Amino acid sequence: MKELFKPIAIAIAAVCTPAVSSAADWTPPGPITMYIGFAAGGGADTQARLIAQGIEERYGWKVLPQQLTGNSGLSLAAELAKAPADGTAIGMVVSETLTYSALAAGADDIQLDKFTPLATTASFEFGLVAMADGAFDSWDKVDAAAKAGNPIRFGVASDRQADVAYLFGKSAGIKLNIVPVKGGAGVMNGLRGGDLDIGWVAGAQSKPVKQGEMVNIASGIPAALKDSPDAPMITDLGSTFYLDGYFMFIAPAKMDPAARSSLRAAIEEVLNDPATEAHTLVTNGFDGADVITGEALDAKMKGLLEDATNLLDEASKG
Repeated sequence: MKELFKPIAIAIAAVCTPAVSSAADWTPPGPITMYIGFAAGGGADTQARLIAQGIEERYGWKVLPQQLTGNSGLSLAAELAKAPADGTAIGMVVSETLTYSALAAGADDIQLDKFTPLATTASFEFGLVAMADGAFDSWDKVDAAAKAGNPIRFGVASDRQADVAYLFGKSAGIKLNIVPVKGGAGVMNGLRGGDLDIGWVAGAQSKPVKQGEMVNIASGIPAALKDSPDAPMITDLGSTFYLDGYFMFIAPAKMDPAARSSLRAAIEEVLNDPATEAHTLVTNGFDGADVITGEALDAKMKGLLEDATNLLDEASKG
């Protein structure tokens, strides 16, 4: 009887064994420098460092996290573009860096084709946020107030967000006073302090929304928000553009295919393993991992680049 069940046990073990072979088939020729394009101590920085930790623990590769911030990730991109394409240098940015920001900068050496996309880690839960039970806790209230001549102070944390807000207001037939701030935290602080009426936030609003302090009055991505599934999408309210995007790892162009395959597999395995600290962080702080790799990621980035081109063209018309 024991012999009868032995093949079944082996088959079950094979199914349950983590799929590490694709990453283990390649070994980096030296320590991997992981550039991080986010401020030290923040959620994105911690995410990157925990992924580095998970890769070291799982594969024994030496990964050296290094902060390289500034210019919407373009400072990191400029440095990474000069690095070897052998897998010893990677960087964590947002997809906007190699699409909207790179196009707006116009520098040939930091365009998308100068890099190898490795893997996304988490997607943005971009919402149009206001204080709950306030004067602007629904788009209908915003629209009515604006059309009555009341100024609407709209917080944005990047040029892309500003362009989408401007064109959103234009297509909706209302005037918005666009106020640049520093990050999603700056938007939420402005809302709390009464300095802003509404603003874009890319996921950091999850906790205050769940606690009833704030509300997503619209979804800025082409999907329902997990915390506010009934919030309308901005395209249903007049916007032509979305604000979807991803945290992601990139490498220099023309990367060794074996290195690309192994690195993207390593990132995916660490993020999708419930036993890792990286998995716990993205689950609690970013509404879960959203890993896209390979040809699917290449196609996604191509689509985001086209969207960014259209956005910049439309915004330039004034």
